[in-house]
Amino acid sequence: MNHRPIITAALIAAATLCAPMQANKVPAAKLTPAKSYSVTCRPAEADRLFRSEEVERQIKRVKSLITNPKLAWMFENCFPNTIDTTVHYRKDDKGKNETFVYTGDIHAMWLRDSGAQVWPYVQLASSDAELKAMIEGVIRQQFKQINLDPYANAFNDGPTGGDWMSDMTDMTPWVHERKWEIDSLCYPLRLAYEYWKQTGDDSIFDGEWLKAINNILDTFIAQQRKNGVGPYKFQRKTERALDTLNNNGLGAPVNPVGLIVSCFRPSDDATTLQFLVPSNFFAVSVLRKAAEILTEVNGEKALADRCTALADEVQTALNKYATYNHPRFGTIYAFEVDGFGNHYLMDDSNAPSLLSLPYLSDVDVNDPIYQNTRRFVWSDANPYFFSGKAGEGIGGPHIGYDMIWPMSLMMKAFTSTDDAEIAQCIKTVMATDNETGFIHESFHKDDPSNFTRPWFAWQNTLFGELILKLVNEGKVDLLNSI
Repeated sequence: MNHRPIITAALIAAATLCAPMQANKVPAAKLTPAKSYSVTCRPAEADRLFRSEEVERQIKRVKSLITNPKLAWMFENCFPNTIDTTVHYRKDDKGKNETFVYTGDIHAMWLRDSGAQVWPYVQLASSDAELKAMIEGVIRQQFKQINLDPYANAFNDGPTGGDWMSDMTDMTPWVHERKWEIDSLCYPLRLAYEYWKQTGDDSIFDGEWLKAINNILDTFIAQQRKNGVGPYKFQRKTERALDTLNNNGLGAPVNPVGLIVSCFRPSDDATTLQFLVPSNFFAVSVLRKAAEILTEVNGEKALADRCTALADEVQTALNKYATYNHPRFGTIYAFEVDGFGNHYLMDDSNAPSLLSLPYLSDVDVNDPIYQNTRRFVWSDANPYFFSGKAGEGIGGPHIGYDMIWPMSLMMKAFTSTDDAEIAQCIKTVMATDNETGFIHESFHKDDPSNFTRPWFAWQNTLFGELILKLVNEGKVDLLNSI
């Protein structure tokens, strides 16, 4: 995503209670002077973009169970943030559901972010017809966007053009940004599969879907680069090295060993070595899900077999090329490789990450290599692990030194089997909101008032998802111990 300015204490009005967030406007970050968390930071009801009775019911239920007033307040603010402020639900010209989802303070629709933002609501869709229709609209919109350009990561709400039309790639006015990232094609498949499993509605798997999955397969296979470099190039005139690709827009060379090139990471930063390991694991998972849909819904055995064969090939290549024998942690997964034997050892906070592998892919949380990797990424051996007075966690080059992303703390909690560890992650996230009631993109390791993006709907809804998951798993006592 585009870099957002850091909010510092000098820019914060410190004397007023958290003001309700207004839909489609960047909210002012304000401090809460008193420890009374009874005033919601949600937009006024008339200003909310979408309402779900089931979401409201879950908010009331969770709040009735949580005794920590700040945690209850933050859940109420964060869990509905996507539907309160970012979803634009309507009918398309054929009368079908269509939903355009802002990422928050950037008014474009990222395939990744939109799939992640509405994900926590899918489990509620069977109990709320309007919520179900809105999520169906997101999926239909994503399929259309993939068919407009499978290499694009973000789209405009219409052929409006935008900030990056001067990028040296095959831009169109429909495309907001055209950074090729594997996960941009994975998140829509994950969402569509889960929607189908939760609701039983297979009407989304129509002709637009079949066109989209063919485009996804063709793009993945082209980016294995077995038959040349493929059609994609990208360059940008910029002072940020990670906003453009070297080698005339092709990026670093790879050895075509079966893995899929991702020119950019989920952070929208350029990869260093172009076989991005977490995203390749994610691709394996969603390709198997796509094969199941194609078999059971569409009866497209040949297309399903293509998905399965590609998943098997990528998994085999991951087993052979993605691991590294670390002198301190043993065998771990590298963050990026190139097939020539080079390994880039780090982790980035944005997901898919190495830390998030069990959350987003089929890697077992008890896999010994994953556990070794987990210890590596949450240590000073990871160059983007930061620890300070405010907390510890993973950041990344997108924001830079000493800036921790709460997403890394939440992914650690999602993938943890240790209640004390989960509680500590939540405690840190709560302590670093700077009393705004929302989760930010990142915060300084020593100073929570130094943060980026006061309105970042993905992280807000992710926090709500985590709290709801723990409540549903019977871990209310854990939450109330914080």
